[in-house]
Amino acid sequence: MTTYVITVPGTFVHGMSDHARSDIERRLRPQDPKNTDLGENEELSLLTVEEGGRFAARVEVEAADRSSAEHEAVRLVSGALRDSGLAEDDAMLGAAVVTGIDTGIDREL
Repeated sequence: MTTYVITVPGTFVHGMSDHARSDIERRLRPQDPKNTDLGENEELSLLTVEEGGRFAARVEVEAADRSSAEHEAVRLVSGALRDSGLAEDDAMLGAAVVTGIDTGIDREL
């Protein structure tokens, strides 16, 4: 298994309250990419929200391949949004993308 950092972009269609944001972050906290070397070095934020409701959720997942990692990340993010009370129409998700890969192998250059 390989550890992937996946970014799932999206848009909060009707805005988002501070309470909802905190709840989403709490639900995603176990998958915080800061647990990886990449996340720590790049200072990746778990959830970034821009003007106009655009957001990016970055999560750490373990998977056998890139496609499985992207699918799992979307499942985790959509679940956190749903469990925080947002309907699918309230937070539209874009295509997940691999932000980083941590194979656990230290290479000396």
